[in-house]
Amino acid sequence: MSSASPTQDQSHGPPVGILGGFVDQVSGWGELVLDSITAIGDFTLFVIRTLRWMLTRLPRSETVWPNFYEVGVKSLPVVALTGTFIGMVLAVQSYFQFRQLGLETRLGGVINMTLVRELGPVLAATMLAGRVGSAMAAELGTMRVTEQIDALSAMGANPIHYLVVPRFLACLFLIPTLTIMADFMGVAGGHFYSVYILEIDIHHYWHNSKLFVSQFDLFVGLFKSVFFGSAIAMVSCYQGFNCTAGAEGVGRASTSAFVHSFVLILIIDLFLGIMLDWVYFILYPEGVGLL
Repeated sequence: MSSASPTQDQSHGPPVGILGGFVDQVSGWGELVLDSITAIGDFTLFVIRTLRWMLTRLPRSETVWPNFYEVGVKSLPVVALTGTFIGMVLAVQSYFQFRQLGLETRLGGVINMTLVRELGPVLAATMLAGRVGSAMAAELGTMRVTEQIDALSAMGANPIHYLVVPRFLACLFLIPTLTIMADFMGVAGGHFYSVYILEIDIHHYWHNSKLFVSQFDLFVGLFKSVFFGSAIAMVSCYQGFNCTAGAEGVGRASTSAFVHSFVLILIIDLFLGIMLDWVYFILYPEGVGLL
């Protein structure tokens, strides 16, 4: 009796190369999932420790005021400039569509509502993440690489209480002010371009703004900004604390802080927008706001 040849035996099963590639792919996805779960858990513990230290003992004023100045005062120019041009861009992009419908006098209501509800807080948070969040991650990452954080622990000082809590408080309390500045400069920029360049009647411009924009809209923007600032501070400090060694690790931490903060801002904006719209329709079922 003749036995089957090796080539015939191999033809009955799947090729070894394809099976090996499939196993490697599944293993890679599993490793990614495990790493993601570990990172989320580590970040959650980091947030809990920060909140616990903030509620247990406030940091000293000499560590708080420099962060307030860095986050608030130094961010005002870029936020004001961005808000001004965003208001003007909204006027430019919306005017021709509204003019075709004969509704150009209602341009003020659309521009100002868009600014105070969405673009004002989101742009202020984006500028804060790009200017302050990246700097926080790079500074704390450098301290991690040069073992300054370990030195603080060796001296008996808690690094989270000394380094993270002041930065978190600065972002938490000052981002509403930056949002108000972005709203104000955006409204001013939209008014200037609409009234003086597009020659829209100033009375109708502000009358329609008063009809469409309510106090609830301003509250929505400021309420969102608090969550944006908290997310920026936590993500940036976490990336800096978990920075890998070397200059490349510091750069990667700075980039990751901005990217993750920006994505988290958009996710928070989506869910808060859904929740606040639901609250609005419960409070005002006829769609009438606080005018």
